[in-house]
Amino acid sequence: MKHTTRVISVGMLALLLTPLSIFAQDDLQEETLLMTFIPNIQFAPTYVAIGAGYFEEAGFDVSVEYLDEPNVVDLVAAEENSFGIVSGEQVILAASQGRPIVYVYEWFQQFPIGIVYPSDMEVESIDDLTDSRIGIPGRFGATYSGFTTLLDSAGIDQSDISLEEIGFAAPEVFCVGAVDASVIYVNNEPLQIQNRANSDDCGDVTDVSVLAIGDIIDLVSNGIITNQTLAEENPEQVSAFIAAYNSGLQLAINNPAQAYLTSAPFIEGLPLDDDFRMALETLADEQDALLADEPTREAIAENRLAQYETLAEQFDAQTLLQYEILLASIELWDADQLGFTDADSWANMRDTLINLGQIEDGAVDVDTLYSNDFLPQGE
Repeated sequence: MKHTTRVISVGMLALLLTPLSIFAQDDLQEETLLMTFIPNIQFAPTYVAIGAGYFEEAGFDVSVEYLDEPNVVDLVAAEENSFGIVSGEQVILAASQGRPIVYVYEWFQQFPIGIVYPSDMEVESIDDLTDSRIGIPGRFGATYSGFTTLLDSAGIDQSDISLEEIGFAAPEVFCVGAVDASVIYVNNEPLQIQNRANSDDCGDVTDVSVLAIGDIIDLVSNGIITNQTLAEENPEQVSAFIAAYNSGLQLAINNPAQAYLTSAPFIEGLPLDDDFRMALETLADEQDALLADEPTREAIAENRLAQYETLAEQFDAQTLLQYEILLASIELWDADQLGFTDADSWANMRDTLINLGQIEDGAVDVDTLYSNDFLPQGE
């Protein structure tokens, strides 16, 4: 999939500043948050942090720009932009080239890569797929590093696998039978493939299952980076930005119906006709009432599922696909402590990049590349 550069200038939704706001509009600091890919519901925490006013309350006027990951790293390292969102592997690669960036907030708590396959295949581990044709976008990025880590964990050499580069077209290639399985983002493409299967548009496949790499080995995933100068000289600014983003992420997790509604102005073509909007508004209000009683994470998760089942009784699969992707993404974001990044996941990713020959052994001290010091107090 070709990554596209696109800038969205963000006009705030009609919100009155709350008493918590300590900044006048004229005092807001302009920031462009650099992200990858294109506008998508998977970026709901960012849109919520903007649209619900969390960034504004923290003193920022935030816009977003979509670039390739290396460009995001370059601009943040050069201090042309203060914040960006990239994968953990990009941080390690940047450090090996002397780029002064630091990872300050882990957005995805679970690595989002896995392998999708027909459910009638008996698969308990990667060993059960060694005789299969496996598609992969290419020998680059998170899909390749994650897949390589999975092979290494099972002691399997790449030469023992029939790996076919298919670009970012897994649903199409998988459903025409060109591959038996495919490396994918677990919160997106399996849902697309299942929808095709439900419409009898995926050959003989009726159901799909996923072997999630995150269930097997912990790897650092997507998160927020800043430059080392800002982190060292103005930690208060970094903490304020992270706290605002954290609030957006928490709202997206706790109230996905509201997050979908708030994200809609940022995503051209997101399904939201009048009936769907009304249904989501009703669910968002009901969820607010539930949240007022301070339910547990488990209760919130159960209610997310119950709300989706309510929607599924009213709307077709195509209308609900992006909402499903949001819910599947939430499962990868949610944690007892949002934003926390773990040392073992960095060590595992470093070892993968060494095995791939992308960095030299001993070239990077990963313990210096991230910090949990900017997380909101009490999180």
